Amino acid sequence: MTTPHEDLPLQLARTKRFSLGVPRAFTVSPDGDRVLFLRTASGRSTTGCLWLYEDGEERLLADPRGLGDGGEVPEAERIRRERARETTGGIVSYATDEAVHLIVFALSGDLWTVRTDGSTPRRIPTPGPVVAPRPSPDGTRIAYVSDGALRVVRTDGTADRALARPEHPEVTYGLSDHVSAESLGRTRSFWWSPDGEALLVVRVDNSPVQRWYISDPAHPTRPPRAVPYPAAGTANAELSLQVVGLDGDRVEARLPKEAEEHPAGEWTDAAFEYVVEAGWGDGGPFAVVQTRDQRSAYLLRINASTGATRTLHHQRDAAWLEFVPGTPVHTAAGPVLTTQDGIRGLWMPATGVRTPEDMYVHDLLGVVGERIFFVAGQEPTEFHVWSYDPAGGFVRLTDEPGVHSAAVGGGTVVLDSRTLDGQTVTVLRDGKQTGRIRVLSERPVTEPRPRFLTLGERELRAALYLPESYEPESYEPGARRLPVIVHSYSGPGLQTVVKATAWWHAVNQWFAEQGFAVLSVDGRGTPGRDRAWETAIHGDQLTPVIEDQADAVRAAADLFPELDTSRVAIRGWSFGGYLAAGAVLHRPDVFHAAVAGAAPTDLRLYDTHWKERFLGHPDVQPENYERCSLVAHAHKLTRPLMLVHGMADDNVAPAHLLRFSAALLAAGRPHTVLPLPGSTHLVTQEGVIDTLLRLDLDFIKTASTL
Repeated sequence: MTTPHEDLPLQLARTKRFSLGVPRAFTVSPDGDRVLFLRTASGRSTTGCLWLYEDGEERLLADPRGLGDGGEVPEAERIRRERARETTGGIVSYATDEAVHLIVFALSGDLWTVRTDGSTPRRIPTPGPVVAPRPSPDGTRIAYVSDGALRVVRTDGTADRALARPEHPEVTYGLSDHVSAESLGRTRSFWWSPDGEALLVVRVDNSPVQRWYISDPAHPTRPPRAVPYPAAGTANAELSLQVVGLDGDRVEARLPKEAEEHPAGEWTDAAFEYVVEAGWGDGGPFAVVQTRDQRSAYLLRINASTGATRTLHHQRDAAWLEFVPGTPVHTAAGPVLTTQDGIRGLWMPATGVRTPEDMYVHDLLGVVGERIFFVAGQEPTEFHVWSYDPAGGFVRLTDEPGVHSAAVGGGTVVLDSRTLDGQTVTVLRDGKQTGRIRVLSERPVTEPRPRFLTLGERELRAALYLPESYEPESYEPGARRLPVIVHSYSGPGLQTVVKATAWWHAVNQWFAEQGFAVLSVDGRGTPGRDRAWETAIHGDQLTPVIEDQADAVRAAADLFPELDTSRVAIRGWSFGGYLAAGAVLHRPDVFHAAVAGAAPTDLRLYDTHWKERFLGHPDVQPENYERCSLVAHAHKLTRPLMLVHGMADDNVAPAHLLRFSAALLAAGRPHTVLPLPGSTHLVTQEGVIDTLLRLDLDFIKTASTL
């Protein structure tokens, strides 16, 4: 519960951006009878607990506070959590057997099991700290990673042994490398065979990757932390796949070296360096591998006995390939793949079925029999749950405007729905509601009131926030107008202009209540629209994005004359911070002050997969990096600028801040720098994020032009 005199910034910090108390990570049993999920005990608790929903009732299966939790997590788990942007402690992930009777999880490096029959959790002794445990399909064994080795133990705690040990300190088995976890979104790196007699395992060799050293300036006695970080144009980790049998046999998959019939371009690199996805299908193990330039990908079938591979599908694109999370999935009719033309959708090669041309697919959720479930939008501000089967065709399962997702199993669908009124989790059985799973998160003390707009000739989706006491209908020419704050992310991978409850809606409304009009815009390069919209930033990741923000400000002012376009500030974080700093450098005629948080200012310092996707190779196309990096244009600054950065950030390293600030100083350009000691890329600490919002506001208010 909120406390007296608690404002939105403090509430935001204490609720971890309103993420506490939210049920997540749903797993539905194949018979549809049981639903597992994670949730903290309240909207203020930071300890994740494991819950079971069954027969219309919720039951707590495992509470870390009663299991002696309190130790430090292993370094590999800390890195995994940072990549996953975890905001809680306790149980943050789990895995189950095929029937969803046995659950395994790691807690402070210890291995735990619990069953859905009501028995108490049991700790399984292991010789070392445990990361990423996963039971075999039949629930008799558990595979896990410890000190880079893939190990297996019986669920009764016996016969613990290593199946694959690292040959040297730079090798790991069963853990994701930086690029796979951060840019590809592949968090898993080993998969059990259906019979539980073997595993498909990713071997990572980080020895070719350059080392970055992240230190804590606030604690000079602590040694720096070495991070293998593959910056654009440098060497990636070397990945390979092995089939590892419980009998000790190991077979390396003979992955192809290069793609054939590869698209041409100014820079091409047909060597396969990325493992996008892998697993086991009815025909054995499979993998999706992608080339360094991201223009070709093969779906491969792997012979588990010989390691030989066979190409099932070759996908290619002139710009880059992007994949729907959850694909490929294998059905009785064959695989379901991502389409790469026109708009991102699903394609079933065996039947020729494709999702409709106006349907942008965000996620493939799962398959039950011949029915596939997925999330798609026909209007960029809304995500809906759909299903498809040969008999019924395409059916939309959600109606209310919002962002909807689901988990499925048997005849059960768990709908996770976020609308502007809040979040609900509804359990459906054979299409009928049977109950709800409680959402315990708090409502913001500042109630968001976004007005959704479509602006300009490019039909930019935007949200406008005005003070609650302000009535646009009563505005008269000559009256005092509202200064404007633009708060956009507008980068790849995230839409913020959505008709759903979200922490940024509350933050934008809070800024509005301080006497501003706040505008948020999803421009070119953001998801949710057609392929041309996403690839409009190919080769130039900055100019089109700034143009869209500037055009949106002018178009919004045409609709709402009370917006004062002579006083426009812009603020943002990560790509949004990059956008904010770039806006005052290149369009000071529109943007008069900026707060830029965790901004990647020298794009050569960002990782290979994410940055080469948009800008190519820095040694072949250096002009793209010069055009889009901010350091090279520091001399253009004429507006107030505050730079904010976490000093422990290993995604956008503090070097970005320091190089840009140095370039600004060398050019004689005054600016403000706010370092955040101990903060990573995700800033949620009380006393930091709340104070930071107030400092943002003070800086914008006192900027000379505002």
